[in-house]
Amino acid sequence: MKRWWLEMSKGFLLVLSGPSGVGKGTVCEALLKKRKDLVLSISATTRYKRLGEIDGESYFFYTEEDFGRMVENGEFLEHATVHEHKYGTPKKFVMDNVKKGEVVILEIDVQGAMQVKKEFDEAVFVMLLPPNMMELRNRIENRQTESEADINLRMKNALKELDFVTDYDYFVVNETVDKAVSDIDAIIEAEKHRVKRFKYVKEKVLGGKYV
Repeated sequence: MKRWWLEMSKGFLLVLSGPSGVGKGTVCEALLKKRKDLVLSISATTRYKRLGEIDGESYFFYTEEDFGRMVENGEFLEHATVHEHKYGTPKKFVMDNVKKGEVVILEIDVQGAMQVKKEFDEAVFVMLLPPNMMELRNRIENRQTESEADINLRMKNALKELDFVTDYDYFVVNETVDKAVSDIDAIIEAEKHRVKRFKYVKEKVLGGKYV
């Protein structure tokens, strides 16, 4: 029989971030494949929709005017301008899913994560770390998409971002994707068993009234 009192009365937002090149996208993608109970946070943007992209699935596409109005109304958990286009995390999408008891995962950089923390400090924050800085540099170099100057800048920024690790709830070292996914999976399971996320644990379990 389904024990409905074990369903979370309120879900949570899992924020996954880390320096450029640490493997956030790869780990997040693998985690979503492993766990079917996660909801991926969908970003909003002002850039043009590309071939094959679907509004409300790939991104929420907005005009500059609409995006600006949403910023003024405080409708984003975080927002930033990247390469002349605006991006943001819509508060309503996240909050609606959290209220339904879902676990929403947001992959974002450290600066964005700190914005989210100011708006929604109840989120669970996980920083993905490289095994060491040399390995991080090797991963960036192996992408073969940046110049030497760009790589040096990314490494400099990475050192600054790693200073924020004490603002996070958990850290996970990305030695291998499988191990990192396993560690984050364990964090999700632990967070899903926090008593504060349930209404009926005391009444139904401790009271001995099983259903």
